[in-house]
Amino acid sequence: MVTFKNWQSKTALVMALSITSTAVIPFVITTPAFAQTSFNDVQSNYWASQFIQELSRREIIAGFPDGSFRPEEAVTRAQFAAMLNKAFNKSAQRQGIRFNDVATNFWAYNAIQQSYVTGFLSGYPGNRFEPNQAIPRQQVLVSLANGLNYSPSANINSILQTFNDASNIADYARSPIAAAVERRMVVNYPNVNFLNPTTNATRAQVAAFIYQALVSSNQASAINSPYIVALQTTPTQPTSATIPQGTTIPVKYEKAEKILVTKDETAPLTLMTSQNIITQNGTVIVPAGSQIVGELKPAQGGSQFVAQKLILTSGQEYQISATSNVITKTETVRKGTSTSTIIKNTALGAAAAAAVSAVTGDRAIATEEVLGGAGIGALIGLFFGKSSVDLIAIEPNTDLQLTMNQDLPITVR
Repeated sequence: MVTFKNWQSKTALVMALSITSTAVIPFVITTPAFAQTSFNDVQSNYWASQFIQELSRREIIAGFPDGSFRPEEAVTRAQFAAMLNKAFNKSAQRQGIRFNDVATNFWAYNAIQQSYVTGFLSGYPGNRFEPNQAIPRQQVLVSLANGLNYSPSANINSILQTFNDASNIADYARSPIAAAVERRMVVNYPNVNFLNPTTNATRAQVAAFIYQALVSSNQASAINSPYIVALQTTPTQPTSATIPQGTTIPVKYEKAEKILVTKDETAPLTLMTSQNIITQNGTVIVPAGSQIVGELKPAQGGSQFVAQKLILTSGQEYQISATSNVITKTETVRKGTSTSTIIKNTALGAAAAAAVSAVTGDRAIATEEVLGGAGIGALIGLFFGKSSVDLIAIEPNTDLQLTMNQDLPITVR
């Protein structure tokens, strides 16, 4: 008998997933680590956001002190060597070499040496490494395929026909890139049919390539992306997978850090799944960023989120029965308190907004700060004469994790 345990922060959850063929396949909800995984210039809908987030969590790549990642910035050969050194733990395949243009006190000296002796990178004639040279996309793929000892199993030209610009691939790169395609290591944005082999690789592109290399070597779980190049295969029939009752679904709310509601109000709320839910073989059941539509409702003297609908990023919709714990923490709003202090990074239910407006005397609370955009004028009279009001204070990213109340069948395509 398989025991299901709730997902908790800092702990990976392994649960059983029912398949219509009666097989049982474990699946994992990945959990965040202490490394920075979100950046002010990488939105959740950015094509490489999941690759960047996962490599950041593993501390293979990092952002900048200003909170940015700079995904479109070119990567130098020295920077790429440093990323390889953190991503892969491989024994030496050859003796080290003295590169004439890499001093022993150069910041990436050790990483460059390691990338050379493990077979990931080589130099240029004259014992040059060119550490500050921007690395082209084809060099990144060649490095990863060679370093992981991959060779194509099918005809190279047939494999590379998937690219409209295959003629631009250098002769030395054709076999390794064909191997990379077979291993699903190639990620082409915005058009999977164009490799752009001689274009300098960006930080986002390198993140995607490295992550797919980790997936290919069973060191990471697959990410569902439409930009991963895949050879045409015989299509498989959709199967049905079930997320069992009792499973905890991690969620987030990006519009505010706090939510205030009264003890007696019902307020509409839409959350997002904060992590992929995947099968052991890498199939994404519920992608991160899927919407969970529901309501905050009064419960046992507090407020509880009740989920009603799950909308996957593909647009598939499912009725869902899941609830959060009951939140009873309160925040007192008193007469004379500045509303700007109360509503900073805060979303309010309509009744809570009316209470704040009546108690503080501020009638200028914007409708965009009210859940559902509801008008509050008609509710203000309920709070006239009050010098203070207690509101339920919810921290959505920690308080609203959901527990499935019943099994949820999902069609896996």
